[in-house]
Order: sequence, then structure tokens, then C-alpha cells
Amino acid sequence: MSKARLFSLLIVSLIMGVIGCTRAPKAKTDVVIWHWMTDRKKAFNELAKKYEDQTGLRVEFKLFAPSDIYSQKVRAATQAGTLPDIFGILGEKRDFAIFIKAGHVLNLKAAMRAKDSQWKNKFFSKALIVNEFKRGNEFDVPSGIYGVPIDVSNIQMLYNKDLFKKAGLDPEKPPQTFEEFLAAAAKLKTAGIQGLVSGWAEVWMIDCLASNFAFNIMGEKKVMNTFRGEVPYTDPDWIRVFSLFKEMADNGVLAGGIISMNNKDAEQNFANQRYAFTFNGSWCVNVYQGMNPNLNYGVMFVPRVSERHPMLIWGGAGSSFMVNANSENKDKAVAFLKWLTDTEQQAYLAQATNNLPANKLSVANISPILSQFAESMENTTHPNIWSAHEKSPVVEAYTVGIQQIILGTRTPEQVAREVQEVKIREMAKD
Repeated sequence: MSKARLFSLLIVSLIMGVIGCTRAPKAKTDVVIWHWMTDRKKAFNELAKKYEDQTGLRVEFKLFAPSDIYSQKVRAATQAGTLPDIFGILGEKRDFAIFIKAGHVLNLKAAMRAKDSQWKNKFFSKALIVNEFKRGNEFDVPSGIYGVPIDVSNIQMLYNKDLFKKAGLDPEKPPQTFEEFLAAAAKLKTAGIQGLVSGWAEVWMIDCLASNFAFNIMGEKKVMNTFRGEVPYTDPDWIRVFSLFKEMADNGVLAGGIISMNNKDAEQNFANQRYAFTFNGSWCVNVYQGMNPNLNYGVMFVPRVSERHPMLIWGGAGSSFMVNANSENKDKAVAFLKWLTDTEQQAYLAQATNNLPANKLSVANISPILSQFAESMENTTHPNIWSAHEKSPVVEAYTVGIQQIILGTRTPEQVAREVQEVKIREMAKD
């Protein structure tokens, strides 16, 4: 071989070697999303791939868990100016308002209302309210919609259909009134079946059920007026609320140790069919699927006490995403969230994660048990949308007081007086 030919081959080899060692440029990411939802990691990644296939735009979901680690990262990013295009805010509505007033969250009202509110009308109305600030709100946030719900949740009672059959109860007709509930529990007890289990060591769950009863007995206006200090907790209606827990305890309805049981243990007890009733949120569908796929149960509305006012249950947006108001990609971010909350993607998320879709048009494509939860979405309320809020020491006083009623160490009247004393002290601080 000639020297010229050998030299040419060497040059070609060197060029090919350089090309071979050069990495292909990484595809450009158009939208970055931070989240904390470990149960949705796989589903989110599948949806990102589908969106890229359909639009050519690359979306990247970045998971940071657990939720407290995620929240720390978001707070640090606000200080450093490194928030992603889309993120979520965990906390109370007051925390949400702080992010908005600091200029971190895009107002989506115009996008939601475009084309005769085409996007807005796809959602359960109660899902949007959690992310909405109305004119003249207590936080002085400009009116608007600042978040996009990707799922919803509500908290109701559930019952074991097989245990109902065993006790001679109709598994398709759960109790609707408090009297019927006590009667069903008595019949179950006669059959050797235990009644209600729930994680009432977590006092927010007691607060939730107590407020359900309060709205039903006295109506929303009187509840809010109590929080404002205009109605005392010694009012007969509040004593009636506290007395319901005494009636459940006295009639042997409640699980032994219910006030020291966390919700995870309560879920395991219900999944193992040790109890006929439980009080839990729609997220439990996914939990019970993992614990006992063959569990035969149904959803029942919290039994009403009175016909005077509607029974309202806690619920609303479960998880929501916000658009970074300072992102260069905010238009792309909004377009992706519109796609993510469209009917097909919402149905997929519901099927993949057993969470209720925020898009009300998707409910036809979800499991029967989730559909039962969905039927009550318009009967939901939540502290984040109330016109008044009780002070934390007062809430603690009446939830701990209810625990004492269940133990038999306090009467409803004693708890009412003690809670009112705390309320007076707290009001004096203003």
C-alpha cells in the first residue's frame, strides 16, 4: 500500500473516531414540572412521552419526595429564582396567597375563560374553587384562578358489603340517616361484627366529621358566625354535634382504641374486614387495592342528622399544578396543562392511579367505586374556601374534647364550656 493511501486511511479513521466519541446532543426540554407524587411517577412519564409524540414538545416531570422535602425545594427555588415552568404548592390557602403576591404564580383566569370558558367548564366546580381567589378575598390577592386541579378528592363513609350480608343488611342500601346508622351498627354488633374504624389519632379527621355534622345541624352561616365569635360553642346546636360522638361511643359503634389509631392502621383494619364501616377519603381506593384487591365495599354519604340543612363533606381539588409567572415557557406550560386535564388524559390518570379525575367529563371512564365518590363532588366544602376560619387552639380544644367524650372522661356540655373558654381567650388576643 502506498504511503499516500495509508495516510488517507489514517485520516478517515481519526475522523470516524472523533465522530464516534461525540455524544448526540440532548433533546431540548420545553417544559419542566416539579412534583411530589410518587404514586403517579410512572403515569406522568407515560403522559409526557405521549405528549411529545403528539406535539414534538418535550416535557420532563421531576419527582422530589417526600412532600416536606419537596416543599423545602420549592421554597428555596423562590429565593434563588429557579422555579420550574410548572410546580405545585403544598399548604394552606394562606401559603398559596403568599406565593401569588410574591409574583411566582400565573393568573389563569383568561385562559380558563377563553372560548366561552371551554377549559374551565371541564372541571368540577368545587375543584376550581380551591385554586380561585374572588374579588375582596381576605388575603388581598387579585381575583383570578391560579392553579389547575389534576385530580379531586372527598371524604365519606365506606361500608363492607359482605359484612352487611352476613348481618342480614341490604348491601345495596347503606344507612342514610344517623338513626339508621346506629340501627345498622346494632344489627352488625348482634352478628358479632364491629362497627366504625377510622384514624382518629389524627385529629383533623375528627374535625372533618364534626364539621360535617355541624353544617347539617346548624347550616353554614351559623358555623361561620361561630368562627367569627358571634355564636358560642355552648349553643345547643354545638352541644348536639358533640353529643353525636357520645351516642356512637355509648352504642358501641366505635372501634376500641379509635382515638389512638392512625389512619394507615385504620385502613389496614378495614381492608382486612375487621370492621363494617370506616371514615376515609377517596384516595383509599388505591390503598385498599394494594391491601386487599378482593375487598367488596361501597361508598355511603355521611349519615344526615337533620333535614334543615344540607350535609356538606370535605372535598375539592386533590393535587394542583401552578404555572411559574416568570417562566419563559409559560405559554407552553399552559398548553400542556390544558392537554393534561383533557378528558382522555384525565381518564388515563384515574385508571392508572385510582384517583378521582378533576375533569367531570372523565367520570364515565373510571371504576365504579371511584364513580360513587364522584357523585358527591358537588356536595363538598373545604376550610380553604370558607369565609371564616377558626383559630388553631380552639380547633385543638374541641377535637381533643371529642376524644375525651369518646373516652367518657368529659360530657358534651363540659367540652362545650371548655372550648368556649379557649375561644374567649383567643379572641381577647386580637
